[in-house]
Amino acid sequence: MQEQRSRCDLDKSPDYGGLTLVELSPDPPPADYREAMTLADAEAGRRLGDYMLVAWYDRDRDFESPQHASECHADSAIPGYVDYALSHGATLRVDIDGGRFVFFYMPVDL
Repeated sequence: MQEQRSRCDLDKSPDYGGLTLVELSPDPPPADYREAMTLADAEAGRRLGDYMLVAWYDRDRDFESPQHASECHADSAIPGYVDYALSHGATLRVDIDGGRFVFFYMPVDL
């Protein structure tokens, strides 16, 4: 008789409960990360007032912040920068061009 091993089914997607999700598809699309960040920052300012950028991803360069956050998530369905943002207080996600640029923000109370 073959021994059955129990297994744990991990979530395949992040829990965005409590986050405001904004998707932008500007025409023309942003030329680069800096242009995308300007658009995302403007959206964060409109929605949050004073804000702080918590984490981001630039698919064009395959670069994330915080750097190397995904190294710890090599076998995970959730990218490291997403997990970092969700566990550090992000309340707004701005996705530009279907994941080409993704920014996570939190409000700052002064």
